[in-house]
Amino acid sequence: MTDEDRQILAASALPPAGRIRAADRLGISPTRLHQRLNQLIDSREALEHNPTLVNRLRRVREARRRARGGL
Repeated sequence: MTDEDRQILAASALPPAGRIRAADRLGISPTRLHQRLNQLIDSREALEHNPTLVNRLRRVREARRRARGGL
């Protein structure tokens, strides 16, 4: 995992305004931050780095998918 990957994971625990600031610091858009976060939480490296956070984010993502009627 790169330092940027770790920063993106850490940003996921921030309130929305904090995530926007984190995206700005990283030089990416908030949308891109969320896209990268979704990719990261599927990786073994992210799970090994912070299993509690990654598992929580996976559960939240799955609950949102179910609420939308997705797969």
